[in-house]
Amino acid sequence: MINLDINGTLISLSPAEPKKLMDYLREDLGLTSVKDGCSAGACGTCTVIVDGVAQKSCVSVASLEPDEDDFDDDDEPVATDENPVIKITTVEGLSEREKAVYDYAFAEAGAVQCGFCTPGMVLAGKALIDKNPSPTDQEIKLALRRNICRCTGYVKIIEAIQLAAKLLREDLPIPQNNASGKLGSNIHRIDAREKTLGTGEFVDDVTVPGMIYGKALRTQYPRAKVLKIDTRAAKNHPDAECIITAKDVPGNNKLGHLVKDWDALIAEGDTTRYVGDAIALVAAKNQSSLDEILSLIEVEYEELTPLTNPVEAMAEDAPALHEGGNILRHEKVTRGDAQTAIANAAFTVTQHYSTPFTEHAFMEPECAIAIYEDGGILLYSGGQGIYDDQHEIAEVLGIPNEKVRVQSKLVGGGFGGKEDMSVQHHAALLAWHTQKPVKIKFSRQESLLIHPKRHAMEMDLTTACDENGILLGMQASIVLDTGAYASLGGPVLQRACTHAAGPYNFQNVDIDGKAVYTNNPPGGAFRGFGVSQSAFAFEANLNLLAEKVGISPWEIRYRNAIRPGQSLPNGQIADESTALVECLEAVKDIYESSKYAGIASSFKNSGLGVGVPDIGRAILSVEQGKVHIRSSAACIGQGIGTVTLQTVCEVTSLPPELIVVEAPDTSRTPNSGTTTASRQTVFTGEAVRRAAVKVKQELSSGSTLADLEGKEFYGEYKGETDPMGSAKANPVSHVAYGYAAQVVILDEKGKVEKVVAAYDLGKLVNRKAAEGQIEGGIVMGLGYALTEDYPLVNSVPKVSYNGLGLWKAAETPAMETIIVEREFNAEIAHGTKGVGELATIPTAPAAQGAFYAFDGEFRTKLPMDNTPYRKAKKPKKKRVKK
Repeated sequence: MINLDINGTLISLSPAEPKKLMDYLREDLGLTSVKDGCSAGACGTCTVIVDGVAQKSCVSVASLEPDEDDFDDDDEPVATDENPVIKITTVEGLSEREKAVYDYAFAEAGAVQCGFCTPGMVLAGKALIDKNPSPTDQEIKLALRRNICRCTGYVKIIEAIQLAAKLLREDLPIPQNNASGKLGSNIHRIDAREKTLGTGEFVDDVTVPGMIYGKALRTQYPRAKVLKIDTRAAKNHPDAECIITAKDVPGNNKLGHLVKDWDALIAEGDTTRYVGDAIALVAAKNQSSLDEILSLIEVEYEELTPLTNPVEAMAEDAPALHEGGNILRHEKVTRGDAQTAIANAAFTVTQHYSTPFTEHAFMEPECAIAIYEDGGILLYSGGQGIYDDQHEIAEVLGIPNEKVRVQSKLVGGGFGGKEDMSVQHHAALLAWHTQKPVKIKFSRQESLLIHPKRHAMEMDLTTACDENGILLGMQASIVLDTGAYASLGGPVLQRACTHAAGPYNFQNVDIDGKAVYTNNPPGGAFRGFGVSQSAFAFEANLNLLAEKVGISPWEIRYRNAIRPGQSLPNGQIADESTALVECLEAVKDIYESSKYAGIASSFKNSGLGVGVPDIGRAILSVEQGKVHIRSSAACIGQGIGTVTLQTVCEVTSLPPELIVVEAPDTSRTPNSGTTTASRQTVFTGEAVRRAAVKVKQELSSGSTLADLEGKEFYGEYKGETDPMGSAKANPVSHVAYGYAAQVVILDEKGKVEKVVAAYDLGKLVNRKAAEGQIEGGIVMGLGYALTEDYPLVNSVPKVSYNGLGLWKAAETPAMETIIVEREFNAEIAHGTKGVGELATIPTAPAAQGAFYAFDGEFRTKLPMDNTPYRKAKKPKKKRVKK
């Protein structure tokens, strides 16, 4: 027998127990603080403490022997003949004192964002502190070496562990957080405690009585005609509850938020478009039986040659992947006379740039639970927009929207990768047919394979300036690989084009962009939304122009930086909040005093813009003496709930303890739009502000909250913008822009030593939250620049989570965040701006400039080769037969 002491309870298990320790802890004991991020030992979300050592629990119960990799040289084995009882601690097993300490430390430091990795971080920190009560930052980084965070950038996690160590070491009382909650106050995140201690519910933490499990059979080929699907043998499996194919879809089999081109299931006679396409769905009584049942489904294919890149797809003789052809969208941004401006310029630079597909790698794999109720569906979702889920599921089932109720659980990261349907519609289809609760959860490998990625782009840019470095014009050709389906390829292309000329004051631009279908995995929304790619190209070109003029990269940006009242290249007049100049001034000294440094500027819109209807909505209701904030805005780590709470505090002067932020629920919360385009702080924030003004008016007239019991106050904000190609002299492309300047500094060995970032966020809501967003964006940007890739071979992904090139704590450089606050008359949302996407955009071009300063090699492709992080791949030598 294997003897386990789990949080003080003795349990004996048979050595033949087939489960992983993680599954036993979660499923048998209900210890759901232990998270399943990858089941492959790559992410650290399942970390527990085993005999005093932080260890991943996604190992079999029968093999609780330490891997060499899991221990330092001075660590002792977990179990020996002399110590037959193995002590296992999860967050649930911490003492009340420890829970209070870690709860406070992680909230105070701002170390919690999506929260999926947080319990594992807490236990890695505890295991270190138990052995070393006074750890250094470097020792903490080493202790976190097996734990990945995709949100925070690690800085604030390290600060939290340091603070926890101090509180425990010196036996200090837990300080009270008495923040007013108003804008700018250091109030703790409203969800910090439940995420730190693992009590908050992600979808995979939910168990429903009578629940069964679902999974999809995926195609073997990126492009193949499905000749026959035979499910007879699979249906005879004793665990099989239901097997459905495309003919069983009661509504529309075509999905898509904007373009209905994505098959819920590929039917007999139809052709697959990428290896993530679903052929059939299986529901089983036991999750462990799913793969066996799927293996019994026989599919006959006619394999076809895939279109692996846009060049192949745009060839005249290329087969059409969709009815309308292989060009999803063609966009142009034209102002002035770029051709003449370039022809008459003193200096021009022309370069080709390539950026790859990349994976979001959010910590929580996709999961949904669908429950059949009275001719409709209740869905527990972890997506980025509950109303998107509702509309797509209603359409695929052929029922009215109101028959689908969607409730959001905690969302373990998104970055755009959870905007499209992944598991939600398939869970709903199986629940509809079985009339039983159905859970579908992606394995990490399924997640890597199926959901949309950051678009790969090929870009040709010509940029021109006069003899003083003043920008005159630019021409650009942008070709975006949108993969098998549209997803949000059209809007991503638009953002790449509208931002391609950077945050500078010149108006001669000619930008041509195409989004092209291929048989690669779909490209979709990803933090930066197309601007990360085009900014890399434009900012790199600026460095070469500065060299030709004989001025510094900082100087050319400063001379051309957009200032209030000037026109951006898209024609929009920069408003009085614009503070790019101040951002550049804030980083000037550190840039000029560093030997190997690169600099980049960037800007990013808040809101959908370009004439697309965009509305934020909220209801404030007074219930049992408290104000409830009801909004469908999904929190994917950015903290929109805390933003709305602070907005109500600011307007009404009510204390935070009298405010409740409700989770998104289509039956309770009005449609506030998708969490995308850095829009929620502005749009939902303004809707909440308008509702709060109504509450304030009632309170100011003498009413108390008791007098307002049962009343509801509605707020709505609609952003007014102009479509692309507008004939207006100065069209409004977006309601707001944030700006940034960033410096990446290398050491003598070419490693990133420090990043200094200055950001214009308008009115600051919460400093630690903003810093955390920026730090996380910087680390994600460094990965994009230097290590992250999503390689494809004939349109088939060849990657694992461990091989994505994600940065860990030990690799993270020092970071300095400067928040630029400029006084201006705010009309919308107190003048706040979103930072989630902007945070990551300038890092890759700044890193490119740093390496150009370091070794003189001008790199035009991401991730960059010939750095200490990645060497150029040598072409394989052909074997010569003798």
